[in-house]
Amino acid sequence: MKVKMSQPDTFTMTLDQPVQNPTLETILHRRSIRKYTDQSVEPEKLDLLLQAAMAAPSAMNCKPWEFVVVTDPDKLALFRSRLIFGNRNAPAAIVVCGNPRLSSNPAARLFWVEDCSAATENILISAVGLGLGTVWVGVHPVAEFVRIVRKISGLPRHITPLGLIYVGYPAEEKPSRTQYDASRVHWQRYKKTTPGEAQK
Repeated sequence: MKVKMSQPDTFTMTLDQPVQNPTLETILHRRSIRKYTDQSVEPEKLDLLLQAAMAAPSAMNCKPWEFVVVTDPDKLALFRSRLIFGNRNAPAAIVVCGNPRLSSNPAARLFWVEDCSAATENILISAVGLGLGTVWVGVHPVAEFVRIVRKISGLPRHITPLGLIYVGYPAEEKPSRTQYDASRVHWQRYKKTTPGEAQK
């Protein structure tokens, strides 16, 4: 992949050559993987993913996150059978949970979704660097999904599952990509553009 930057509205990425920045390369190689091998994920790698998750920023550094790591085949089977978007054959899953009670500042408690989303993205990107694949299954704010995951994971009522991340060794390959669209970028102030039209 080749990265080229010139004027602010002409930042482009093409995927025909290797990118020279390893951080960007990892980010752009992150894809949702929905097919996995039977190989188990080493506990050490799962721990590294959680370390990356908890390196995420959070409002006022209150860190309102908790994580449930699931490798029990019976519990994974429950996720697969009860979540309509959760039928994946990964050997592990991480439930990313928000616990506003961990935030000592009342204002910070309002941002648990943003905080846990940042932790989730850290897991997704770090997995690429460890040779793993992931897919993020949304849970919150769909009440029925929350109820199902809360019951399977044994979560108390004050803890809300934001999402479930399946983790495993990929059984499919997807190319690196960017979905950059210049029409979604606005410099200095918002300007209405049509899809695919770069801002002038």
